Amino acid sequence: MMLIEEATVPVSALPVSAFKDHLRLGSGFTEDSLQDDVLESFLQAAISAVEARTGKALFRRSFSWTVYGWRDGVAQGLPVAPVSDISEVTLTDTQGAAVTVASSAYQLVQDMHRPCVRGVAGGLPNIPTNGSVTLRFEAGFGATWEEIPADLRQAVLLLAAHYYEFRQETTLSEGCMPFGVTSLLERYRAVRLGLGEDQ
Repeated sequence: MMLIEEATVPVSALPVSAFKDHLRLGSGFTEDSLQDDVLESFLQAAISAVEARTGKALFRRSFSWTVYGWRDGVAQGLPVAPVSDISEVTLTDTQGAAVTVASSAYQLVQDMHRPCVRGVAGGLPNIPTNGSVTLRFEAGFGATWEEIPADLRQAVLLLAAHYYEFRQETTLSEGCMPFGVTSLLERYRAVRLGLGEDQ
């Protein structure tokens, strides 16, 4: 399977001002924006790390996900959450011919941890032999920083600050995820209940 982020988080959406306040950086100087590029890179790294640890997309954006077989013929779990919309499901055969599946043939089952696409009237569309299916969908809490849950925003700021403070350190262990950050993320992590789970 292959997950592609079709739209990245725009730099304009990053909470640079909030991060500066969190770091207690001085303001009112002509060089106020001098570190912006560096701060943006730490914020982007922290957002990526939080998303990877939780399986949640913080900012809403488009993804495409290609699989070569359904986990079962009735429903298929999606790789990130929360998902707000499935825009397209496309079947592709071994010759590269693609067919778009009618939206009436499937439905999105929304869930904070395990959203899935479920077949209507019996099951999901059959994937061609040796072919694939690509799902395009929107995932994320919102388009702006303020729409992201407060504890996840705090986790991003804490982690970005950790990266900033230890930016010269190259020997940090365990993925540079401080305890305060992991405790904030804990309730957002999907629990694996068994080998048959989708995530």
